[in-house]
Amino acid sequence: MSYIEFDKTQLINLNYSLSRELIRSNRAGTYGSCSITFCNTRKYHGLLVCPIDEFDGERHVLLSCLDETILQHQDDPKAEHKGEFHMGVHKYPGHNVFNPLGHKYLRDFTVEPIPTFRYRVGGVILKKEGILVSEEPRYLVRYTLVDAHSKTTIRLQPFLAFRSVHALTRANMDANTKVYPINNGVKAKLYVGYPYLHLQTSKKSEFVHAPAWHYNIEYLEEQERGYDFQEDLFVPGYFEFQLEKGESIIFSAGLDEAVTRSLSQKFENETTGRIPRDSFENCLKNAAQQFFLKKDKKTYIIAGYPWFGVWARDTFISLPGLTLSQNDTKTCKSVLDTMSNDLRDNNLFANSGIKPTDDVNSVDAPLWYFWAIQQYAYQTQDFKAIWKDYGKKMSSILEGFKNGTSYNIKMHNNGLIFAGEPGKALTWMDAIVFGKPVTPRIGYAVEINALWYNALCFALECAEKVKDTKFIEQWKDFPKQVSESFVQTFWDEKKNYLADYVNGDYKDFAVRPNQIFAASLPFSPIDDEKKKAVVDIVQQELLTPRGLRSLSPNHPDYKGVYYGDQPTRDAAYHQGTVWTWLLGHFCEAFLRLNKRSGIHLVKRLYQGFEEEMNKNGISTLSEIYDGNPPHEARGAISQAWSVSEVLRIKQLIDKFEQENL
Repeated sequence: MSYIEFDKTQLINLNYSLSRELIRSNRAGTYGSCSITFCNTRKYHGLLVCPIDEFDGERHVLLSCLDETILQHQDDPKAEHKGEFHMGVHKYPGHNVFNPLGHKYLRDFTVEPIPTFRYRVGGVILKKEGILVSEEPRYLVRYTLVDAHSKTTIRLQPFLAFRSVHALTRANMDANTKVYPINNGVKAKLYVGYPYLHLQTSKKSEFVHAPAWHYNIEYLEEQERGYDFQEDLFVPGYFEFQLEKGESIIFSAGLDEAVTRSLSQKFENETTGRIPRDSFENCLKNAAQQFFLKKDKKTYIIAGYPWFGVWARDTFISLPGLTLSQNDTKTCKSVLDTMSNDLRDNNLFANSGIKPTDDVNSVDAPLWYFWAIQQYAYQTQDFKAIWKDYGKKMSSILEGFKNGTSYNIKMHNNGLIFAGEPGKALTWMDAIVFGKPVTPRIGYAVEINALWYNALCFALECAEKVKDTKFIEQWKDFPKQVSESFVQTFWDEKKNYLADYVNGDYKDFAVRPNQIFAASLPFSPIDDEKKKAVVDIVQQELLTPRGLRSLSPNHPDYKGVYYGDQPTRDAAYHQGTVWTWLLGHFCEAFLRLNKRSGIHLVKRLYQGFEEEMNKNGISTLSEIYDGNPPHEARGAISQAWSVSEVLRIKQLIDKFEQENL
């Protein structure tokens, strides 16, 4: 029995199966995603979704889906029952209108060693295994006729989209409906500017050119999210071939023409060397690998699937858990080097990778850069190399904050960092509704200044290790000033916790998770007594089994369910919605303060995520969860910092137990 598998009763129940999705990347920008019945429920679903350089690296859905048909007794004139059994599933207008109903033929599905589906039609058992080729924009699917009592013909219909992941398409006269023959297949390109999509089989098959549009296919998740949800997909024709019992054939869809005689070996090669998804921890490790993007000898981290790109903040927060938790210091350094080159003169990081953008207004990203380097330093203990590689960058960032940079980001005379201007949201709580930030937090933000203090202390620690007296002399007096100002500005003796942000005489004491960083970071501006008070209030009002709420339920602005159209969802995004990535910092602070008595809670929180492995994004973790029980998963189905921080919690547990044997 596999660790993750689904049986017939689960698969044929669309209420159950449509909410469970697969997502795999090739670590070069391409991904494939669908529900576990192959019925697409999002515009982001597709078997081959590739970044297209001609369109600024934006991802585009090329092959949306692939419908199979099993044909029996077609060549037997004496056969009484000639049958065509359609394996596809599509949603069409109307209540619960699905056609075909291919899910009713599914018998089981497992993810190990690769996603494998078994269909049964009468005496025919067909096995289907799909895989993305590593660092190559190609999707392979292997069909094996496990059992059959007569000749069996398989027909494959490729549904083409050729559009951005963020858009939908309609039947139109501009589409090029022609196909061009290649070895064991055809190539097609619906629109000018796109590359050709090469569709081939590993052995000779017949391709019948029968161009047709399939109209008004609906995506339930988009409908629920308040977006356009209908589109037309183009089918250029179909492949047809016969299989004998025990025989296999491989279908390939790629941006380059495949050597068809090598497809079987390529498929086998791709199934080896992958982290098996045969346990909870291995699922997390496998999921962690999906976020890396290698491009032009650089290594990036995709913030989440299916719609996020590369974001500096997410990269630095995710990096230690995705790499160092598995002792992968090489990849960690590669990402740090890549992102170091993207530091702009205005002290902010460019967001690059899939699609370059100038939207770099995140005050905390440079400070999380320090934390990521800090975690790397503590694991490698090579401070000399770290100061050599990153010392100038860190010095530049500190100078930028001290002297002032974009968006009114500047160190004031009290040593604290002020940031923000009307209409901008510079912290990680950056949701904007109708052009206005939901939580603008202009002023001194508590986590920004906790990170600032940690950055100063870590940089001085590095400088002291390598005896950089010039740097030490320049910055040695700042930590004491920042610590004193931090307590004076944020701490309230009566409330016994920290303000979320301060602007002039106004102090916002909404109970939010941002104060947890003052207790979790390696260098803290507050003493242990205050840390304990912070951890206590966070535990009492924000802690859930899936992470920390972004706002206390006791606050009048609390929104416990993340649901509805985009403005409604964005209004709840940081007003009560649970964020898993925050849990790593809570556990770190909790364990540090409570030691042996705290390990039970931390273990329970970690182990609780095992329930999520067969939900939503299969064998990965979602971006966010509802603030209200039962804390349903929401947002992106696979999020880097969610996976990362749960892996880091496991690392904290292991380290604690090793040190306390």
